[in-house]
Amino acid sequence: MGLPDRTVEDLLRELAPQVLGVLTRRFGDFATAEDAVQEALLAAATQWPAEGLPDNPRGWLVQVAYRRMIELVRAETARRDREERAARREGDHRRTAPAADEPLITDRDDTLVLLFLCCHPTLSTASAIALTLRAVGGLSTAEIARAFLVPEATMAQRISRAKQRIRSSGLPFRMPDEGERESRLATVLHVLYLIFTEGHTATLGDDLRRVDLSEEALRLTRALHALLPDDSEVAGLLALMLLTEARAPARTGPSGELISLADQDRGRWDAAAIDEGTALVTRAMARGPVGPYQLQAAIAALHDEAPSAAQTDWPQILALYQVLERLSGNPVVSLNRAVAAAMVHGPAAGLDALATLDADPRLAGHHRLDAARAHLYEMAGDRDRAVAHYRVAAGLTTSLPEQRYLRMRAARLAQG
Repeated sequence: MGLPDRTVEDLLRELAPQVLGVLTRRFGDFATAEDAVQEALLAAATQWPAEGLPDNPRGWLVQVAYRRMIELVRAETARRDREERAARREGDHRRTAPAADEPLITDRDDTLVLLFLCCHPTLSTASAIALTLRAVGGLSTAEIARAFLVPEATMAQRISRAKQRIRSSGLPFRMPDEGERESRLATVLHVLYLIFTEGHTATLGDDLRRVDLSEEALRLTRALHALLPDDSEVAGLLALMLLTEARAPARTGPSGELISLADQDRGRWDAAAIDEGTALVTRAMARGPVGPYQLQAAIAALHDEAPSAAQTDWPQILALYQVLERLSGNPVVSLNRAVAAAMVHGPAAGLDALATLDADPRLAGHHRLDAARAHLYEMAGDRDRAVAHYRVAAGLTTSLPEQRYLRMRAARLAQG
């Protein structure tokens, strides 16, 4: 009896990093192991829906990928002169097939090691995101390309370059040393956060969201939290994703139009996700140390727990943004703090705070600054300036739903 494609797809995404970890640890060659695992995943995606799951799906994938890995390594070995390669590369880095009687260790989960490897500082952010989604998330190159609206060939080149960068750097397949683990974990969290953010509000295209990306970021962060349950910032990031994603059902209207937070039907929010996220961030902040993701999650929790927009605890949100601003130095945080200040002290206070950001080059050409200024001018009753800034913001964003929303706000105000 056949199996639903979604059941197989979910299982393969869960198993992909585990199988890749087995091969990479055995052969010491991440790039070739990743190719072998992708071929095993393709074979499983073709056979399992029709033939049913094997008794040991993980073992099945390991054996298929292992056989393919042996073929790839032996083919390369045959093409190269052993002596010349030995002269060029140290013995520890040579890729040769292990002895046939050497046991294959398959009961170790190296997902966390893979995350650190895919998010290594030597890689660009774009490369780290693509490689993480493929190697750890189990997405195909075509799926990643569709998610980011780029040609498959372009994404394939990006992933290939990232793999070659790891291969040429000679990075060992192991956890980072204790001295660098904290900074490396921060990079992993940043990559997962960026994947989620792109899924939550896509920077390009007709759709407000890229659901596949936000769901994958949430799944990977859950896996990371399971591996590091006592890390407060990992818990904070998971809580932030849950509390943000909880509002997703109410963010768009029947035609896909954007609905602002203040106008959303809160009855459509995911109460279970809100409860889980709130509990996570409450425990994390009590445990400490408090970091940026926990603070953002605490802000999201205050929005989610408010019975209505008018009952939002803006003084507490402002206080949290002030702490977050000191911790992060991020101009987008400063922008959000300015809006919170307007909600507490009036639009003039918010506009004064926004004025201090005009000279920040990191916000140059960013639509959010004009969108925030338009909102505060609208609060102040200055329709002409609000309309002007809504129109500027609409011209700067590359998201079509945001463009339509901002132009709609401008049109309504212009009509009086």
